[in-house]
Amino acid sequence: MKRPSPPGSAEQVTWKQRLRALGNLPAFFRLVWQTSPWMTAADLGLRVLRSAIPVSVLYVGKLIIDLVVQASRHPGSVPTERIWELVALEFGLAIASDGLGRLTNLLDSLLGDLFANHTTVLIMEHAATLDLDQFEDSEFYDKLERARQQTTGRTILLSQILSQLQDLITMGFLAVGLMTFNIWLILLLLLAVIPAFLGESYFNDKTYLLMREQTMGRREMDYVRYLGASDETAKEVKLFDLSGFLIQIYRDMSHRYYLEYKRLVTRRSVWGTVFSLIGSAGYYAAYVWIIGRTLTGKLSIGDLTFLAGSFRQLRALLDGILTRFTSVSQGAIYLSDLFDFFQIKPRIRPAERPLPFPNPIKTGFVFEDVGFQYTYSERWANRHLNFTLHAGEKLALVGENGAGKTTLVKLLARLYDPTEGRILLDGVDLKEYDMADLRRNIGIIFQDFIRYQMTLNNNIVVGNIEQKESQDRVERAAMQSLAGELVEKLPKRYDQPLGRRFNNGVELSGGEWQKVALARAYMRDAQLLILDEPTAALDARAEHEVFQRFADLTRGKMAVLISHRFSTVRMADRILVLENGQLLEIGSHEELLALGGRYAELFHLQAAGYR
Repeated sequence: MKRPSPPGSAEQVTWKQRLRALGNLPAFFRLVWQTSPWMTAADLGLRVLRSAIPVSVLYVGKLIIDLVVQASRHPGSVPTERIWELVALEFGLAIASDGLGRLTNLLDSLLGDLFANHTTVLIMEHAATLDLDQFEDSEFYDKLERARQQTTGRTILLSQILSQLQDLITMGFLAVGLMTFNIWLILLLLLAVIPAFLGESYFNDKTYLLMREQTMGRREMDYVRYLGASDETAKEVKLFDLSGFLIQIYRDMSHRYYLEYKRLVTRRSVWGTVFSLIGSAGYYAAYVWIIGRTLTGKLSIGDLTFLAGSFRQLRALLDGILTRFTSVSQGAIYLSDLFDFFQIKPRIRPAERPLPFPNPIKTGFVFEDVGFQYTYSERWANRHLNFTLHAGEKLALVGENGAGKTTLVKLLARLYDPTEGRILLDGVDLKEYDMADLRRNIGIIFQDFIRYQMTLNNNIVVGNIEQKESQDRVERAAMQSLAGELVEKLPKRYDQPLGRRFNNGVELSGGEWQKVALARAYMRDAQLLILDEPTAALDARAEHEVFQRFADLTRGKMAVLISHRFSTVRMADRILVLENGQLLEIGSHEELLALGGRYAELFHLQAAGYR
């Protein structure tokens, strides 16, 4: 199965795509409004007020200059109080502009921070609805990474859009003032800034494409950086002297991306200089025209300052608006990454009328020709599985690494849905049951369990978060898994932070972490308990005690064990042997030894190591 190429991965962004991307802005503003309606409304209102101030300041300044010139030429013709009133008004407008600017910056900052928090929560909530196999796909991870980047990067877009609105209104006021003198000034202004606008648009497109193409590579760089400086990797990095190796990998990758970026920004800088010269020439052409009209007496000194100031501000505003438009449209394209992530739908869908999980289970699970194939993989992880896990039965899964054992239990817990065939529970397809209810009735601990950098208490309650307030249940689960023995060694007992990532944390041994993980499984009163290599890090004495307790605690309940230790496997009622994802043998320990097949061969190989 061939993986499709990501759309737009090596294509130039067209104007049609850019304008289409602006369609993301309404959805973006709905998210902003949801973040804080009153703050959004206040920000917009203040910006509208501020947009009228520049033209007001320029016009008041024109009046002041004209009155001063008139007073100097004809003393006593102008009341001095009138001039000082206008100066006070201009001072008040300057104070108001500064105050409104600081308020809008404050609101932008606060709203941006809230927006980043809000969208991060939305991403986490949506990610929680997606399937496990989607998280195991690199293309999905690229989309997730780009969506995460938008939670902070798009706060700048918010400020840009609001500034764009404010500047457009300001331009309207200034343009009206210019057009009362000469409409050609507006046309000259457009000719001066359009080349710079087109240049910025082109290079923004190139920057977007470069960043998109480098997404996976930059994730690899982050991973290498993590390997080179992490508490979890420090032992092997030091033992195998890997620091130089990892540093070289990082240096090579970062230098390659630096050269690509350098080529782009150098070209952008050169062309930006050319376009800036064109813009400056246009501005000074208009300035010469205004001065000429003033020298001939067709414009007053006040008109000169008003027109020159208006033209200068209009040029700066229009240049900013056009440049910001490319950034806004580019940001809108980046928003597609965020909204595309929200469009990803889980393939495992809940039933329209879900059935409650049977309590108790009467007959058990039946696999009917079940097969599972990962997306974009040619190989089947499991194929043609036909067997029954009876109610109250303990089943062990045996097979070499990659035989499909963990995939099988993920199918059992409906973390995956079969690609072919079906799984029945008490005669009903597993897909017909309520998923949340199903998972509440299954306790499962994988070999690669998470070592949460949290307190011991929280490390246990994650096994049944609904019972997080039940300290009795936490302590009982800890005792059942032998993790209770740790409590006496920890200074803060159940409130002791585990791991070295944060202050005052205590690191545990591999076996101690495994006991904590086992406690999670005991936190829920599950009808089916699945343990994937549950004692791999325990010593022989601890392993024996764990399974003695396990046998007592699961009496009358269903259990699935994955283990390479035949001392563990022998306690199961039946043993299922997998090879290349398919069922090879199934039976009790004695039956499989008598059969003399693959299980007997593996058992005798391991037994020979103890002789």
